[in-house]
Amino acid sequence: MQKLVSLVFLIIPISALATDPYPKNESIDVKHYTFQLEVNDSTNVIMGQAAISILFNKETADFELDLVNKNERAEGMEIIQIVSGENKLRFSHQHDRLKIFLTPSAKPHDQLTFIVYYKGIPRDGLIIGATKFGDRGFFGDNWPDRGHHWLPVVDHPSDKASVDFIVIAPVHYSVIANGIKTEESWINPKQKLTHWHEEIDIPVKVMVVGIARFATQYVGRVDDISVESWVYPQNRDEGFRDYAVALNILEYFHQHIGTYPYKKLANVQSKTRFGGMENANAIFYDENLINGKGEQGPIIAHEEAHQWFGNSVTEKDWHHVWLSEGFATYFANLYLEHAYGRDRLIEDQKSDRIQIIRYFDKNPPPVVDTTVRDINLILNVNSYQKGGWVLHMLRHRLGDPVFWKGIQQYYARYRNGNALTSDFQRVMEEVSDTNLSVFFNQWLYQGGHPKLSGTWTFDAKANALSISLSQVQKGAIFKTPLEIAINLADGKSEVKTLSLDSKTQKFTFPIASKPLDLTLDPNTWLLFEGKIEAQ
Repeated sequence: MQKLVSLVFLIIPISALATDPYPKNESIDVKHYTFQLEVNDSTNVIMGQAAISILFNKETADFELDLVNKNERAEGMEIIQIVSGENKLRFSHQHDRLKIFLTPSAKPHDQLTFIVYYKGIPRDGLIIGATKFGDRGFFGDNWPDRGHHWLPVVDHPSDKASVDFIVIAPVHYSVIANGIKTEESWINPKQKLTHWHEEIDIPVKVMVVGIARFATQYVGRVDDISVESWVYPQNRDEGFRDYAVALNILEYFHQHIGTYPYKKLANVQSKTRFGGMENANAIFYDENLINGKGEQGPIIAHEEAHQWFGNSVTEKDWHHVWLSEGFATYFANLYLEHAYGRDRLIEDQKSDRIQIIRYFDKNPPPVVDTTVRDINLILNVNSYQKGGWVLHMLRHRLGDPVFWKGIQQYYARYRNGNALTSDFQRVMEEVSDTNLSVFFNQWLYQGGHPKLSGTWTFDAKANALSISLSQVQKGAIFKTPLEIAINLADGKSEVKTLSLDSKTQKFTFPIASKPLDLTLDPNTWLLFEGKIEAQ
């Protein structure tokens, strides 16, 4: 999502093996959810019926789902009953956990369906209220683990499932959700039923419904994938204009990463708390972004990139969310490079680098930070901009052909599944036949970046340029190539690549005449700060 703002031995850090704090239950695997929801215009109460199909990996006498309890303001969900087949099941519902007791116990390899009947007023996760134009709407907004405010689920990205949404709503509403619409029926003069079916396993964080008055445009198709715009009717023309770029973006990613994982792509004006929220094939954007100027390419590219990275290839643990946000950040920049040229990429990378340096001054932890317990805090510059910069440096390290081969292989291998940083590293090492442990360790599992202080002198008698460079940052020394441009009086420039691996290093080059000056990282390939001056 987009926040609303304008070596010989394989080294595996301890932090790489840690997991996030969610209490995972390896005994169960949710295979499918069918959520039937009824909403109305007189109250904010939703009536829910969730059919949950679960595969049991071990003998299990009870298991838990995530579902928020009622609070003192009567907000939250209340269980009416739970059934499996002909049996009513005992349950307890406290501390936002729904425990279901099985009699008899489920056996290994059993796949059982449980129907949870419930009702309540969501205090989060499903945003109910007026749009910017005063119309009533209902908008799912599940990231990171807010889905269980209104749905009984395993609210963690490691347990992905297919999903159906069946929505009963007043007839004046349109309904958008994940997947393909299989039914829209008027069931009485005042209510309409809409059924959307998503056959691909997705995490709860990107399961969604939007219920509102919409104007809908079918923008076009990419390899039979329907690209659609869903906007409020009051800004129909502006919205259709702003969202139209989605078609070109989809085509670029579809061709460069691999086959788009879903059957449609809808871009939806909504009440999300984020600038954009990458719900699987039904992306929600903040309602105030539409202005008709066609300026939404960067955010649309970010959210579309998530369809591959975050939605299809999903981080297995929250601490590895850079595999989602860092990828979306950099692949949006890659699309903008494709659309507007390399100067645009350089502009974006430099801007991101400035943010990373500023952020590090007060936030020294690494990208993969296993100390985080409040998962909302992983939405930070490390996950987004620094994660994107890691990919940028990896691209330079490997070269474009190998980099893209690795990206395509990574997507193909983990498509519609889960991955950790070690999985991505393994793929990139395989395609490049290179040990990348030093690269991944220093950029992802330790904090910081090189801070360089340099001087240079020219010996006219020997026609030699001497360069002294020191890494003056606190903490670990980085091992990395550094390009340096030697700018000459005739307007020409010669680029040398230095190999940094020590606190202080000296380099000497033959050169015909005294340079005007030297430039560190002239082509913007390194995450660093610092300068070099004549001595």
